[in-house]
Amino acid sequence: MYQADVIVTLKPVVNDPQGSTIKSALHALGFTAVEDVRAGKLLRLTLDTDDRAEAAAMTESMARQLLANSVIEDFKISLVALEAPARSRRA
Repeated sequence: MYQADVIVTLKPVVNDPQGSTIKSALHALGFTAVEDVRAGKLLRLTLDTDDRAEAAAMTESMARQLLANSVIEDFKISLVALEAPARSRRA
């Protein structure tokens, strides 16, 4: 099994009003060193496969088809192998 994290962010040329609002709020709280904020989303998927290449291909396909809008968003994928849960044995 694999855990796939897909981080989706707006492309640098796309205006980010949520990021601007967060930056303003941070400044109001005294965090004036913050120069820029870009908001995004994290999608965490658990994939039932033991094949890392298959997990990567599936995740990329999902990101391109549904999870990210390729016109305005970029995405990054990270994969982590998960230990399979121990199956209970019945006597």
